[in-house]
Amino acid sequence: MIRPPLGLYIHLPWCVRKCPYCDFNSHALRDGLPEKAYVDALLADLRQDLAWVKDRRLHSIFLGGGTPSLFSPDSLARMLEGVQGLVPWDKPIEITLEANPGTVESAKFRAFRASGINRLSLGVQSFQDGKLTALGRIHTAREALEAIDTARSAGFDNFNLDLMFGLPGQSLNDALSDIDTAIAQNPAHISYYQLTLEPHTLFAKYPPRLPQDEHIWTLQNACQEKLAAGGFKRYEISAYARDGFQCRHNLNYWRFGDYLGIGAGAHAKLTDPERNAIHRIWKIRHPDHYREKAASPARIGGRSIIRESDKPLEFLMNTLRLKEGFTPSQFERRTGMDFAQIAPSLEPLLVDGLLKRAGERITCSSRGWNFLDTLLERFIPA
Repeated sequence: MIRPPLGLYIHLPWCVRKCPYCDFNSHALRDGLPEKAYVDALLADLRQDLAWVKDRRLHSIFLGGGTPSLFSPDSLARMLEGVQGLVPWDKPIEITLEANPGTVESAKFRAFRASGINRLSLGVQSFQDGKLTALGRIHTAREALEAIDTARSAGFDNFNLDLMFGLPGQSLNDALSDIDTAIAQNPAHISYYQLTLEPHTLFAKYPPRLPQDEHIWTLQNACQEKLAAGGFKRYEISAYARDGFQCRHNLNYWRFGDYLGIGAGAHAKLTDPERNAIHRIWKIRHPDHYREKAASPARIGGRSIIRESDKPLEFLMNTLRLKEGFTPSQFERRTGMDFAQIAPSLEPLLVDGLLKRAGERITCSSRGWNFLDTLLERFIPA
């Protein structure tokens, strides 16, 4: 086992209004953003986490939420300067900001770019006003297009568009229209994923009528074909990119890399080669409590060490999401286990055609990707 690349996730938990499908740790903004106090807390939290950094440099930074673009460019610049003063960075480093397409946030894009942020992820979800209303989004299709134009003029040549399919009342033409519009904006990356009803969300309590599975399957296949024809290569189950623009931060997750997590409710995965252990750590969730305790051990909401019997499942549920899959040596470096311990369980999956092997590399087949959850069930410890 060796220490893998290290990313940093920063959680900024406020949004204008919580979307009914969202199960993230996000909170509707009521009394104004406590920007200075929260940035101070983030940097205090990171100082406490420095023992995990060792001699590594940050591979990537991802600002997620919530709606991080609600923060002022000055606050984000101060935060990033503070991070760089504590942990050295790779050069060049990828720094992603999740942004709301609304006009208020898009006006800040030039200042965000000047602060060092070099990748935007725009939560568009759909380019049709009726679908946006059904999803509880507060922006319009016109505002989404304007935000894309603003981002490009601000110097962002690397931006992602988040789109959903399987929406209430969505026809095949609706779905294809969203993809056509997205491709026409010439983004570097498109994240395309199915709307699901997650527990403890408003949609779980008051579920909308979603399309039948067979119809969703039709939408997905048709739109994947259109994305491929438009030059977007599917490199992960829900991620499509032009050559050279895969999300470095998310690739590190899926390759079973390490990441620090600062902010209310943020999670971390950290490798400890000396003890042949992989730690998961998460911070307390409520933003007010987090700010009060960020400089102390009380900021930790919980921690665990991945059991040896769980390491294969944890590794495979990440790496098999990627088209590139994994190699036996990667498994051994990232888990500290001998590949021979999982080889017998992989063999019937290779025989059944759910997995493929080319040289040393093991990947999902197209059928295996479609039934990944079923495939992974074979690695759940008894």
